[in-house]
Amino acid sequence: MKYVITGGAGHISKPLSLKLLNAGNEVTVIGRNLDHLKELVAKGAKAAIGSVEDIEFLKKTFAGADAVYTMVPPNFAVPDMKGYIGQIGKNYAAVLQANNIKFIVNLSSIGGHLAEGAGPISGLHVVENALNKLDANVLHLRPAYFYQNFLSQTSMIKHMSIMGGNFGAEGKFIMTDPGDIAEVAAEALLKLNFKGKEVRYVASDERPVNEIATVLGSAIGKPDLKWRIFTDEEAVGGMIQAGLPEEIAKNYGEMGHGFNTGIIESDYWKHRPELRRRKLEDFAKEFAAAYNEN
Repeated sequence: MKYVITGGAGHISKPLSLKLLNAGNEVTVIGRNLDHLKELVAKGAKAAIGSVEDIEFLKKTFAGADAVYTMVPPNFAVPDMKGYIGQIGKNYAAVLQANNIKFIVNLSSIGGHLAEGAGPISGLHVVENALNKLDANVLHLRPAYFYQNFLSQTSMIKHMSIMGGNFGAEGKFIMTDPGDIAEVAAEALLKLNFKGKEVRYVASDERPVNEIATVLGSAIGKPDLKWRIFTDEEAVGGMIQAGLPEEIAKNYGEMGHGFNTGIIESDYWKHRPELRRRKLEDFAKEFAAAYNEN
C-alpha cells in the first residue's frame, strides 16, 4: 500500500509513519525541512519537501496514494488563524478529489463539531466539512488536549509557583498522548475498514485540573503545586506578554473559554471512547525532564 503522511516528523506523524513502514508499506512524508525527516528516510520513507499551502505540490505528492493522513501544521504568523486552518482543509479536499483518493484519516480535535466559539478548533470544523463533501471514506480523529501543551507552563511554574489557564472550573479535563493518536491512526490506515464519514474520539486520561497540577508538581518536587483559573482577559493578556501574537492569543483564549464552559467536550461525553494506555503519570516523567532541562 502507498500512504502519504502530512505533518513531517511531528509527535503523531513520525510514529505513525514508522508503524506503516514497519508493516512493509510505501510511505511518503510531507515536510518543510529535509533534516527533520532524515530518520524516517533512513527507515525507508520518501521525503516530499514543500508546503501544504501549495496545491500543485500537494496534487503531485498525493498522486497514486491508496490513503492519506491529513493534518494542518500550526502557523503562528497568519493574520486569520481560523481562516488559515480552514483553507488548508479546502486545499486537501481539492487535491484528494483530483487524485480520486478514497481513504483519508484526518486529524481534527475534540470540539470539531463546533462552527464557532472554539478558537482554532472552529477552523478544524471547516476542514471536516470540506473533507465530508468528498466521494471518499473519511475518518476524523478528534483527540483531546495534548499532554505536551502543559510544557508551555514550565516558565509560569518557575516564576509564579502555579499552573493555570482560563479553563478547568468544573469536572474532569480530558487529555491525550500523541503516541496514542498515532496508534489509532495507524490501525485505521492499515485496516482501511472505515466507511463513509466517521468520527472517532481519542483520549488517554481524564483528571480534575488540581489533580493534574499535583501529579506534574510531584514529578518536579513541588507536590503542593496548584492550578489557578484565570479570567479570559488574564489568559489572553498573559499569552501576549509571553510573546504570542494577539490573533493567536485571542484564538487560544476563546478555546480555553470553550473548555471552561463545557461546549468543546459536550459531544465527547456523548460518544466517550475507551481511554488509551498512556496516563498522566507516564507523561509526568517527560514533563519533569523538560522542566529540569530548562
